[in-house]
Amino acid sequence: MKMYSNHKLLFWTALLFFAFLTLNVCILPALTNQDIYQPLPDAKPLSKDAAAGKLIYIENGCVACHTQQVREADMDKVYGSRPSISADYAGNKRLNVWQNTATLMGTERTGPDLTSIGERQPSTDWHYVHLYQPRALVKQSIMPAFQWLFEEKDFLQKGDLEVKVPDEYKKHKSKYIVATKKAQQLIAYLLSLKQTPLPKGTAPVEFIYKQDFKKENGAAGAVAGGPNGEELYTTHCASCHQATGEGLPGAFPPLKGSPVVIGDDIEMFVTIMMKGYNGRPGYGPMPAVGTTANFTPEIVHAIMNYERGAWGNKAKPVSLEDVKAAYDKIK
Repeated sequence: MKMYSNHKLLFWTALLFFAFLTLNVCILPALTNQDIYQPLPDAKPLSKDAAAGKLIYIENGCVACHTQQVREADMDKVYGSRPSISADYAGNKRLNVWQNTATLMGTERTGPDLTSIGERQPSTDWHYVHLYQPRALVKQSIMPAFQWLFEEKDFLQKGDLEVKVPDEYKKHKSKYIVATKKAQQLIAYLLSLKQTPLPKGTAPVEFIYKQDFKKENGAAGAVAGGPNGEELYTTHCASCHQATGEGLPGAFPPLKGSPVVIGDDIEMFVTIMMKGYNGRPGYGPMPAVGTTANFTPEIVHAIMNYERGAWGNKAKPVSLEDVKAAYDKIK
């Protein structure tokens, strides 16, 4: 054929064919997807600090160990209320002229998925301590300590954000640990990671490979036919107050022997669990864990009775009726 003996004709034919394929296989479908997939109605844009924190997240290679995609697999239920959909990533834009869109979906989970970490762990104090020294909160953690995002100071100055790190994890026990602007921006980004609710009336994609396991009705904190308090505590409370209930000195108060936990003021206990607390000297504020996680009275009741009977606590179990009365009163 003439084309094979004419290098100019061969070159231009190949170039035009490549351009045709690029246009129809890559460019036009991408433009179509941009029109079809729009952010969900209730999706919130990143704040200025959260947007800067996203760049710090990228800069430090966090995507190498953490995903931001909840798969349809049942094991991913712990990471979100539903599997991720295309609309969850529709609001992502190019970082700049030279860097493409960063969805940060990831490919490996050396650490847990972060799709809804802002809901699963809303405690700002927890994130700062964990960023400074992960093993202060999770003994078996293999996450590196990002201590270069913090400063050590002899004296606190106006505007400094002190991180209450236990002395045993400080380089110099006498110094204060202060979060830099970069640390604050990174935490702002992590706390912004929440799954946007689907529009009313839209059913989410179901998780597949369902494997619902239930402990026997004799398990600690379990009530026949009700939620298991030990499992709920592990999911929602243990990251701060620890599996031992002893908390973390200078950061999170102990529940073992706590007068609130073993006391008779049920309304106070329910209020703290649902709305948080900021009155404990030497400790940071507790976020509204129950409200954020949509605790029902049954969930509050199960966690409460588990805590009242665990770690050597020997308080009398409370009734579901008393919890419901307190729950309804504070709402």
